[in-house]
Amino acid sequence: MQALQFDEYGGADVLHVAQAPEPHAGPGQVRVLVQALSVNPFDWKLRAGLMEGMVPVSFPAITGTDAAGVVDEVGVGVTGLHLGDEVFGLGSATAAELAVLDVATVKPPSLTFEEAAAMGLAVEAAARCLDLLDLHRGATVLIDGAAGGVGSAMTQLALARGLRVVATASPQNHDYLTGLGATPTIYGEGLAGRVASLVPTIDGAVDVVGHGSVPELVAITGDPRRVVTLADFTAYEHGVHVADGSVARASYALAEAADLHVAGRFSMPIEATFALEDGPAAHELSESGHLRGKIVITVP
Repeated sequence: MQALQFDEYGGADVLHVAQAPEPHAGPGQVRVLVQALSVNPFDWKLRAGLMEGMVPVSFPAITGTDAAGVVDEVGVGVTGLHLGDEVFGLGSATAAELAVLDVATVKPPSLTFEEAAAMGLAVEAAARCLDLLDLHRGATVLIDGAAGGVGSAMTQLALARGLRVVATASPQNHDYLTGLGATPTIYGEGLAGRVASLVPTIDGAVDVVGHGSVPELVAITGDPRRVVTLADFTAYEHGVHVADGSVARASYALAEAADLHVAGRFSMPIEATFALEDGPAAHELSESGHLRGKIVITVP
């Protein structure tokens, strides 16, 4: 099968399409004929060697952490999924013609494969952060970095759960966030003052992008236990929850987002779509930051 691989750590130019052995579904897994996958920050950080020592890599390595496709192999113990089902979910080495998913849910007809591929990791990570905060309906959450994939998913899941959302983003993304139902503001220095002018209280906060805002988020909420970060691994020093691999996956959220999409209450914007052979360009765009939604790679 064809797969987007890298044989050494480095920039996006180490990526190339090459032949790779076909994977097979193990217990609790399904294999899919991949139609589309998304590019997540984890993917290019892994390729660049920034996760060395934290995530084991054997070269040649195939990139990709989520995908949408058609089930063509079902592992022992899998229930509710069958050959030929259109699904999306989470796995590894998904930038290939065939990929194994550890977590998968049925794709509703209202979702294209590209849209479904954009939802996997973003939705799971967003729900994992909200679960850690465990806020009650009517509470206010501050999402720092809300226009990207995870931020977009988190904003919509939070609103669906009855939370009020204050969302930071670049000014060009404020209309987008307002359209989702959030109250937008710009990120960066002086955030506490801007937030105080918008709402009386912040009950919880999430740092999505890891640009050093954790201390200010602690000051805004008044309690490090009311702050979660997805990307700042120094946050442990501040007593802040880090939603890393030590936290159980919020796998249920894939079906939750699918149901919300069917109800017209969830969507994932796609910044750009690339072919598999253009994977290096997709990684470069992801690394540039300041995106709205997700980057998707289609597999013919």
